[in-house]
Amino acid sequence: MTEMAEDLFSAAFTERISRQAPLAVRMRPKTLSEIVGQKHLLAPGAPFRTLVEMDRLPSAILWGPPGCGKTTLAAVIAASTSREFIALSAVSAGVKEVREVIEGAKRRLGEYDRGTIVFIDEVHRFNKGQQDALLPAVEQGVVTMLGATTENPFFEVNSSLLSRSTLWRLEPLSLQDLMEIVKRAFCLQGVEADERAVQAIAELAGGDGRLAIATVETVVNTVKNHDIITVEDVHKTREWGAHSYGRDDHYDAISAFIKSIRGSDPDAGLYWLARMLDSGEDPKFIARRLIILASEDIGLADSNALLVAVAAQRAVEVVGLPEAALNLAHAVVYLSAAPKSNSVTVALTAARRDVARLPSLPVPNHLRDRSYRGALQLGRGDGYIYPHDNPNGFVDQPYRPYELQGSTYYVPTQHGAERTFSEFLSKLWGKWPRTA
Repeated sequence: MTEMAEDLFSAAFTERISRQAPLAVRMRPKTLSEIVGQKHLLAPGAPFRTLVEMDRLPSAILWGPPGCGKTTLAAVIAASTSREFIALSAVSAGVKEVREVIEGAKRRLGEYDRGTIVFIDEVHRFNKGQQDALLPAVEQGVVTMLGATTENPFFEVNSSLLSRSTLWRLEPLSLQDLMEIVKRAFCLQGVEADERAVQAIAELAGGDGRLAIATVETVVNTVKNHDIITVEDVHKTREWGAHSYGRDDHYDAISAFIKSIRGSDPDAGLYWLARMLDSGEDPKFIARRLIILASEDIGLADSNALLVAVAAQRAVEVVGLPEAALNLAHAVVYLSAAPKSNSVTVALTAARRDVARLPSLPVPNHLRDRSYRGALQLGRGDGYIYPHDNPNGFVDQPYRPYELQGSTYYVPTQHGAERTFSEFLSKLWGKWPRTA
């Protein structure tokens, strides 16, 4: 094949692959100015942008939800840096490959005074062995690590590696950002779309630019004989699956869920329940958290809350999803509407504090077991008064080690049924909470 023929073949291949490549690849920005969103990182004068433009970016981790631009940002850095840019797969690259990259970086630095950036997409999938192999090279400045992750790096990345990296948080793309991306996508496809269709795709993408672009591609390839794409076309051609849901989302969603029920907002509780179930959260985990909340945040103000929560857990085990979602919703509404008290939580914490402070106080003699042979001869249980022998069913006698008689743990609120407990205990002991 002649040189001219090879050039023609290469040109034809490049032209055809550019037309056949996925829309997201064809749309990928080539400069920082072309990237949509992340203004806190990419606005003129922003620290991250300045570091990239000066080619002085240190080891860094890009942390953000799917489709927010992490890989796009890495591609722009690759195109703009004077350093060698090497991409490693966190899934397929083993310790051997990591060490080979480090050796190549050492030679490059020693022979050509040229640095190396190692890009690791989904760095949360990098196992401990891979991270340990990379750490010394990052510490010594042999390589600059650039990691991208959807998961909270504080959970997934070696703390030593994390401490030697700058952490940059990317946010979900805003509705306006997504609408701009959708418009660019339709334009590149040579198709018109009305404003409602553009907004519908942006809203359904949920902050994910890649999902928005994929939806445009699906709509354009599906809808035929339309002068302009409408919102009806969007809804007809797009089936929406479960939302993205990483480990960080898991903790944030359950936190919002518990705080909503504690705050007596049943609508908010139901919203977070629906969102977690839609995202594939384990219903048994949700039920367990409701059982904890029933005692931690409602407690004696309404003891039926615990029964309802336990019943919901049992329903999840017996019935299963999707029907058990109704049982969980039942529990969420009941617990949200129930009076709240954390007196049980506070009381247990105070009691544990005294146990930690004085862990080995002897059991008062009158409270000791006297059921075994020889206990009577030892005087065990002497002085104990059986409450049921009293007509009132109560005897004023000490029930704790003598050193702790003045401590108060349980302080009832005046919420719900707990007001009754407060009145009952005050009637027995003369004053509750007691102070001596």
